Amino acid sequence: MSTVGFGAFEHTTPMFLTGDIVTDVFIGAAALFMLLAIAMFYRAVKGPTTQDRVLAVNVLGTNTVVILALLGAGLGEPSLLDIALVYALLNFLMAVAISKFTVERGGVL
Repeated sequence: MSTVGFGAFEHTTPMFLTGDIVTDVFIGAAALFMLLAIAMFYRAVKGPTTQDRVLAVNVLGTNTVVILALLGAGLGEPSLLDIALVYALLNFLMAVAISKFTVERGGVL
């Protein structure tokens, strides 16, 4: 709690409104998503089927977008949100391209 003012006019600001905890939560959530991305990277490399690998790569791209968005919000960097948006569009195009390539090659995802 932080106190502003003096005497009868003191005003106490709750800790959750100062922004420090919110930033920590965003950065902690980004770290958790990084751990999940490492687990998904294992599935992308060791996936027994093509479907597992395609899904894992798509989830890795989505995790990257979420991590960039959380870091952008937590650190107050709007440029990271722009990068996350562009990366989300590229991730979508990559998923469509892989699906089309797999179908044209004769396999059905």
